[in-house]
Amino acid sequence: MRLGAGTFAACCVAIEVLGVAIFLRGFFPAPVRSSSTTEHRAESPAPEPSAGASSNWTKLPPPLFGKVVIMLIDALRDDFVFGSKGVKFMPYVTYLVERGASHSFVAEAKPPTVTMPRIKALMTGSIPGFVDVIRNLNSPVLLEDNVLRQAKAAGKRVIFYGDETWVKLFPKHFVEYDGTTSFFVSDYTEVDNNVTRHLEKVLKREDWDLLILHYLGLDHIGHLSGPNSPLIGQKLSEMDGVLMKIHMALLSKEKEALLPSLLVLCGDHGMSETGSHGASSTEEVNTALVLISSAFERKPVGDRRHPKRVQQTDLAATLAIGLGLPIPRNNVGRLLFPVVEGKPVREQLRFLHLNTVQLSKLLQGNVPLYEKDPGFEQFKMSERLHGNWIKRYLEENSSEVLLNLGSKVLRQYLDALQTLSLSLSRQVVQYDMYSMAVGATLVLEVLALLLLSIPKALSPAAELDVPLSSPLFSLLFYLTILVLSAIHVVVCTSTESTCYFCSMPWLAAGGAMLLMSALLCAIVSALTKTVVSAKRVGKNPAPPSVRWSELDLLILLGTMGHILSLGASSFIEEEHQTWYFLVSTLCLALCQEVCRNHFLGSDGDPQCGLREEPGPEGAMLTMQDGAEGCAALEEDRTRAAASAFERLGSMEQRMVLASPWAVLCCCRLLRALNQTGVQGAHRPDLGHWLTSSDHKAALSVLAALSLLAVFLLVQRRCSPMSKVALALGLLGVYCYRAAIGNVMSPWQRGNNDISKGIVEARFVYVFVFGILFTGTKDLLRSQVAAIAIKARTVGLWEIYSGLVLLAALLLRPHNLPVLVSSLLVQTLMAKFVWKPLNHGVAEVTVMHYWFGQAFFYFQGNSNNIATVDVSAGFVGLERYVEVPAVFLTAFATYVGPVLWASHLVNYLSSESSSHSALRHACFCYALICSIPVSAYIILVTSLRYHLFIWSVFSPKLLYEGMHLFVTAAICVFFTAMDQTRLTKP
Repeated sequence: MRLGAGTFAACCVAIEVLGVAIFLRGFFPAPVRSSSTTEHRAESPAPEPSAGASSNWTKLPPPLFGKVVIMLIDALRDDFVFGSKGVKFMPYVTYLVERGASHSFVAEAKPPTVTMPRIKALMTGSIPGFVDVIRNLNSPVLLEDNVLRQAKAAGKRVIFYGDETWVKLFPKHFVEYDGTTSFFVSDYTEVDNNVTRHLEKVLKREDWDLLILHYLGLDHIGHLSGPNSPLIGQKLSEMDGVLMKIHMALLSKEKEALLPSLLVLCGDHGMSETGSHGASSTEEVNTALVLISSAFERKPVGDRRHPKRVQQTDLAATLAIGLGLPIPRNNVGRLLFPVVEGKPVREQLRFLHLNTVQLSKLLQGNVPLYEKDPGFEQFKMSERLHGNWIKRYLEENSSEVLLNLGSKVLRQYLDALQTLSLSLSRQVVQYDMYSMAVGATLVLEVLALLLLSIPKALSPAAELDVPLSSPLFSLLFYLTILVLSAIHVVVCTSTESTCYFCSMPWLAAGGAMLLMSALLCAIVSALTKTVVSAKRVGKNPAPPSVRWSELDLLILLGTMGHILSLGASSFIEEEHQTWYFLVSTLCLALCQEVCRNHFLGSDGDPQCGLREEPGPEGAMLTMQDGAEGCAALEEDRTRAAASAFERLGSMEQRMVLASPWAVLCCCRLLRALNQTGVQGAHRPDLGHWLTSSDHKAALSVLAALSLLAVFLLVQRRCSPMSKVALALGLLGVYCYRAAIGNVMSPWQRGNNDISKGIVEARFVYVFVFGILFTGTKDLLRSQVAAIAIKARTVGLWEIYSGLVLLAALLLRPHNLPVLVSSLLVQTLMAKFVWKPLNHGVAEVTVMHYWFGQAFFYFQGNSNNIATVDVSAGFVGLERYVEVPAVFLTAFATYVGPVLWASHLVNYLSSESSSHSALRHACFCYALICSIPVSAYIILVTSLRYHLFIWSVFSPKLLYEGMHLFVTAAICVFFTAMDQTRLTKP
C-alpha cells in the first residue's frame, strides 16, 4: 500500500500520542496508601501503652472542640495574611495573629499546587499524585479515607458552601451544601457572595458540627490581573470582614456550649507573581494557616513570633484529633502540637501516640524494611518510654520526676513524628513500569520507523510503500504477538500493585500488542531494505563524503543540543534560554548566508546538504551523493540566488540584507517583555510595568497600535469581506479588553463601567467563525472552480487570519506585541529570506518549528504549570463549559507553534511549485517533534527517582505530551491541505 509521506507521518504521530498517553498513565504513580483491608470499617484505636500496669484508656479521646468552621480562601498565600497586605487590608486577622487566642503557621503545599489535590491533602493528610493536576478539571469521587468520612461515620453533621470540587469529591457527606464552579475565573464577586449569603442563618443554627466555606474570588482576581492588582486589597478586606463575622458568632454561642469552637483560616495554595499557580515556587507553595479558638492562650502584648513552618498535610491529623475522630489511614502529616499543648501531659501523650501509631502502620504497608527506618525505631523507643511513664503516673500521679520524664517522652514522640512524616512524604511509590514500558515501546518504534523512512519520505515522489500483508502473515509477527501475550499474562497475574495496562479490556490490550508487533515487523522490513540498498551501493565505487552547509549543521547540532539539554533540571527550568540562543544563532547564520550570496555570488564556496531544487516537474528534495552532483547542485543554487538578487531592486536588496538583522533585533526586544523560567521570573520586566495600574494609558496605546499593526500585516491577502470582518473583529478585541478594565476607552468613565465583556467577546467570536467559514468555503471551491490555485491560497490565508484574530482576543493586552512580532518576522522571512535564498522545504520547516518554540516562551510561557493562562479559557463564557474552555486554554498556550505551523502551510502552498512540498513538511515536522519526546521519555524513566522529578521533570513531561497532541493536529491539517491539492482539477 502506497502512502504519502504526510499521511504516513500523521498516522505515526497518532500512534505516538497513544504511546505517550499510556506512558503518562503509568509514570504518574499513586501516593502511599494504607494496605488495610478494612478500608471502610472502623478500627479499634490503639490502646495506651503500659509497662506492668493496665491502662483504662483504650478508646478515642473525646473531642477538643464542639463546632469547627473551616474558612478556606483559594490562593491565600502567606504574605497576604502575615505580610504588609495583611496588616493593611486584614486588620482583624492581624489582631488575632498578634494578640488573640490563635496559632499561626505557614503551611507548605506540595506540587501540583492546584485546588483538587490540595483539598485531598487537607482532608486525607496524604500527598496526592501528580496526575491529579489533570483530574483537577473533572474531580472524581474520593474513595480514600478522610476526615469528612470519619465525621459522617461518627454522626457529625457537615455543611458546605463554595467550590463545587468539594461536592464532587464528597458527594454524600454534606447534610446541606451549595456549590459554585471554580473554573469561571472571570467572576470574582458573585462566586463569593453565593457563599456569604448563607452565613447569617447558618451561624444562628445549632444543627451542624462542621462548616466548610471555600471562597474563590481571590484566586480568580489573581488569574485575571495578578497579585498586585488593586482588587486584591478589596477582596482581602472583604474576607477579613467575613472572618470577623464568623468569629463573633462563634464566641457568642460558646457561653451556652460545653466545648469551645475552632475557626480555621487557610488557603489551598499560593499565587505566583503572574497570578497563577500549579508549580513549586515559594509564592505558590506557602499558604497561610491560622487556628483561632478561645481554648488557646492569648498572646502577651509585644510577643511577635514568626509563624512556624508546617506541612499542609498536618491539618488532617489536627482536625481529626480536635473532632475526636480516628486519623485518616493514609495521613502522612503530624499533629500540630500547639493545639494540644494546653492539655494535661497524659492527654498530650495519648494524642501523639495515636498519630505515631497511624504513621507507623502506613510505613509498614509501604516500606519493605520498615523496621530499620529511623522513624520506626524512634517510635518503638517512644512507646517504651510512654509505657514507663504510664506506670509511674498510675502509681504516683504527680512528682517532679514524672514531669521531667513526661517532657522527655513528648520530645521523643515529636522527633518520631517528624522522622516518620518525612520518610513517608519522600516515598515515591510504585511506578507502573509495565504501562510505562508499553507506552515507551510504541513511541520508540514510531521514532525508529520515521528515521528509517527518511530516504523514501524525502524523495521527489514523497511516497512510501507500506507493506500490510507481508508483516501480518510473517512468522515474526505471530511470534511477537505470542511473546507479548505471554508477558502480559505473567505480569498481570503476578503483580501485587494495580497496573493500568492490565486493567484495560483484553480487546484494547490485544490491539496495542498487535500494533507493537506490526510496528516491529515494519521496522525489520524497512531495516532489511536499507541494508540491502547499502550493499548494492557498496558494490559501486565509494562516492566522496557529502558536504553539509553551515545552516544544515546548525539545524542538526541545535536539535541534538536541545535534546541533550533536557537531561538537566536547570536547563528544563530555563529552556527558554536554549530557544532564544538557537533562534539568535539561526539569524546570524542567515545573515552570513545573505551576505555571502549577495557579495560573493558565484565565487562562494559550493556546499551541499538537504535542498529543494526547482526542476521541470517541480521542486525536488534530494540529497546529492557525488562530488559532481553536489557541485552542480550548489552551483545551480548559487547561480539561482545570485540571479534572484539581480532581479531585485536596490530597495529590495537592502531589505534582504537587513531582514535577518531586523529579526534578530525583534527577538532580542521580545526577551525584555516577559521574564519566564525560574531564575529570572521574579525580575521586573516590561510586561509587569505595562500591567500595573499606573501605566494603563501606555498599555492602552500599545494595545491599540498592536491591533492596527495586526490588521496591516494580515489583511493584504484576504478577500474584501474578510478584511472588513478582520477590522471589526480587532475593534471588538479592544472593546472586550476595555470592558473588563484592562485598557482605557473614551466611552467608559471609571470602574463602574467594568463588566465581564461577554457581549464584546462573543462579538469577536462571530467574526472569527465568519472568517474561518469563508476560508473553508474557498478551499472547497478550489476543488471545483477553474481558479483553483488562487481560491486555495486565499482560503488558506483566511483560515490563518481567523486564527490570528482568535489569538488577539485570547492573549493578554501586554502580549499583543508578541503577536505583532510573530507576524512581522513571518513576513520578513518569507519575502526576503526563504524565497531569495531558495531554502529547501526541510530547512524552512525546521525554522518554522524553532521560531514557533521561541514564541511559545516569548509570550511568557515556561515548563511551569503556573504560567498557563487559564483565564483565556473563559473569554466570552457565562459559565464553565469544559470542551470550549479546554480548547481555548490550549490554543492560547500554544498560539506560537500553531500560528507558525499554519504560516508554513500558507508559505509552501503559495511559494513552492512542488506537489510534494506539504508532504515533506509534514514528515519533517513530525520527525523533529518526535525526537525530543522519545528522548525525554527515556530520560524521565531513568531519572524517576531524581530529587526534582515532580517539580521539574514531570511538568515538562506534561508539556511534551500536550505538544505532541498539538503536533498530531497540525499533521492532520497538513495532510488535509495536501489532499485538497491532490484532488484539484
